[in-house]
Amino acid sequence: MPTKVEIETTKKEDKKHKEKETLPETIAGLAAVFVGGLFILGFVIQQFEIPSSSMENTLLIGDHVFVDRLTPTGKQGWPSYFMAYRDIHRGDIAVFPAPGQPGLYLVKRIIGVPGDHLHLEDGVVVLNGVRQAQPYVKRDGSYIPSRDNFPTDGRPADYNSKFPDWPETLRQNMQGRDLVVPPDSYFAMGDNRDVSFDSRYWGFVPRKNIVGSPLFIAWSLNQTADDFPQNATIPERIGSFLKTAVHFFGLTRWNRVLRLVH
Repeated sequence: MPTKVEIETTKKEDKKHKEKETLPETIAGLAAVFVGGLFILGFVIQQFEIPSSSMENTLLIGDHVFVDRLTPTGKQGWPSYFMAYRDIHRGDIAVFPAPGQPGLYLVKRIIGVPGDHLHLEDGVVVLNGVRQAQPYVKRDGSYIPSRDNFPTDGRPADYNSKFPDWPETLRQNMQGRDLVVPPDSYFAMGDNRDVSFDSRYWGFVPRKNIVGSPLFIAWSLNQTADDFPQNATIPERIGSFLKTAVHFFGLTRWNRVLRLVH
């Protein structure tokens, strides 16, 4: 039987041995967390900032959303047995590259999926012959026939030289008064219907372009479109960053932090 002195000596040696292992264990642990974080940020979740009012009141200017890049990709084959992949559904909010504007991403609601027949009557979506209530829609009271009765005579809401193919694509997918969403494509619109630059103006969203779907608002700052100039110089960007940093807590919309997006 070991004596008391031997037991105490053994405990001291074990403690010393554990202390020697602490540093490499800590480094290994930090490395694992770092690699895991990179994987999550690179392949699973990505942060986006809302710079415009096109999705009000669902998303406001200054909202920072975490986007699920994995679930809505709709991948088929063996990966679907291990991951909860699914296709984008009608009514989902999606993130995708802005047509004709490299480096910019849009956040819009999916109104039509492949095979849907749709048109607008006085700003109200008529989907597969049924007028949609869509309580999330915001209107400003204005009326533009080409926008609110889209597609009028098979024409886009407005012609834009950046999207010369859209008028012909639209005509090719018309059936009577309705626009029919083609395979592997979506029709997307902003909730703030009267200010949103969306599928009415530039066309369908290819399925392959869908980046993901917003999960929740990670943080929200009380900002306006003036805080997001499109052609800001480096000094202007630095000035805007410092202004936000100094007034960060005062600008925070606390009632929107961690709010789910739907």
